[in-house]
Formats: sequence, C-alpha cells, structure tokens
Amino acid sequence: MDISVVIPLYNEEESLPELYSWIERVMNANDFTFEVIFINDGSTDRSWEVITQLKNDSKYVKAIKFRRNYGKSPALYCGFKEAQGDVVITMDADLQDSPDEIPELYKMIKIEGYDLVSGYKQKRYDPLSKTLPTKLFNATARKISGIKNLHDFNCGLKAYRKDVVKNIEVYGEMHRYIPYLAKNAGFDRIGEKVVHHQARKYGVSKFGLNRFFNGYLDLITLWFLSSFGRKPMHVFGFVGTIMFFIGFLSAVLLGVDKLYALANGIPQRLVTDSPYFYISLTMMMLGTQLFLSGFIADLISRSSHDRNDYQIEEQI
Repeated sequence: MDISVVIPLYNEEESLPELYSWIERVMNANDFTFEVIFINDGSTDRSWEVITQLKNDSKYVKAIKFRRNYGKSPALYCGFKEAQGDVVITMDADLQDSPDEIPELYKMIKIEGYDLVSGYKQKRYDPLSKTLPTKLFNATARKISGIKNLHDFNCGLKAYRKDVVKNIEVYGEMHRYIPYLAKNAGFDRIGEKVVHHQARKYGVSKFGLNRFFNGYLDLITLWFLSSFGRKPMHVFGFVGTIMFFIGFLSAVLLGVDKLYALANGIPQRLVTDSPYFYISLTMMMLGTQLFLSGFIADLISRSSHDRNDYQIEEQI
C-alpha cells in the first residue's frame, strides 16, 4: 500500500464527507493505493455516524472510536499503530489542511529520501491571538530541538516514512514535537514544505491558549528526557554536589571568621545569628536532596525494561 492517511478528529461531522471525497479524488488521480484512518476522539456530535456511513460506502475507510476525549496524541498513536502504508500522512479534519498537498509530500518521502516532512503554513488564516504565540513557540522549539529548518512544528499536515511512525511513541500532548521525537529516535532526515492553509469552513477551533503554556512544559520535559533520561545522575548529582560544596565552604568560612575573632579578642556575634549560616545550611540540605534524587532516578533508569532499547537501522 502506498499511503495511509491518519485523521484525528473531535466534533467535525460537517467536514468529514467533503474531506474524504477530496482525499479519494486526489488518490485516484495519482493512482495511489491508500487507506484513510479516522480516529474519533470522543466526539459528542454525529461524527461517528458519518464515519460509519463513509465506511459502508468505501473499502478504503478504517475507523477507531474512543469512549471519551483523550486528545490528539493518543489518537495519533492509535492511528500510527494501525497504518500500513509505505508513507503515512497526517492531517486535521477541519478542512484547513489541503489533500492536494499529498502527492508532493509522498514524493519528498519516497524519491527525495526524507524520513519526515512537516507542513509550513506560511500564510495562515488564524486570528492574531493564535499566530503570535505560535511564532514564539516555534522559535523556542527550533532552539531547543536543534531542528533549525522547521518553522511550524505543530502543523497537522505531515508525511512520514512508515519506519518513523512505528518507532516513535506519541503520548500525552507530544504530538507538537513529533519531529523532535523522530530526531531522538535517529530519523534526522527532516524536511519542510510550504503548504496551503485554508480558513475553517465549519465549526470552531477546539484548542485554547492553555495549549501554548502546556506546550512549553512538554518541550522542557522532552528536552530533559532526551538529554538526561538515561543518565539522571549526571544532572541531579552534578547540581547537588555543586550546591553542597558551596554551602559547606560558606559554613567553613563562617567558622574560620569566628575562630579568628575569638583568637584576637574581637567582639563577634554568634554564628547562628548570621543569616549566612542558615543559607549555607539550606544549600547543603538541598544539595544532598538533589544528589539523592539523582541516585534514586538512576536506579530507576537502570531497572527500566527499555534501558537498552536502541534504534538499529540495519543488520547484515
């Protein structure tokens, strides 16, 4: 099979027939063998009834229905698990992503040799309250991930080589960072294509501003896990040791200063009256706690079942 199209959706009953018809028209025009996998993420409207009708009318439709709304990442995870095509295309169900981009995305994967191609909505039909935070978010993601050539990490329209989706785990709200997940898994041939972005035709956006705040937290988590996930002692132990020795050195200096004053008959207040004594004590306590946290985290990491789960590309 040439292409699997994975479409997560939530309350998009109006757009689904038009979207599928458009996809089918593009696939037939290019003689692609394909499947379309709809993941109904706990919709409360008639989305599932519409999908069921599409399934009855076409042998190319597959569908998954969640009992409740879990989010886009779980929907993509389940869609990736079911996908059988050599190239996997993801797109949103709101008709803002154009299926006409599929042939070029397929070509970039199969002929140009990319592992992943991300869409770039250079001209967006979104309000300013959405576009400005998006630009800041993408700039931060480029800096932390090291993927300098991507301008739109969160674009729903992406193409993947099949090996990519079978070797990454999309969880929580990590769908925003699939290129980063792919890079960490060893798939570093990542490209970008400017795609056409259309104004929403039906319904309203399902995402609020809180996704940007959550996105930054997820990015920090992913950066830490990719950098220190298998060696937490390297960060906690290092920071804890530095803090302990700074606190210990400060306490020693306070003691030396007190002994010098006593030896020379210089009036001196009690060491415990100095705020520096408590600052030193606090730093030693925090340093010890960080060191022990790193030690425990390292023990947990070494006990993990996937501690030696390495991505092997080829073996002869």
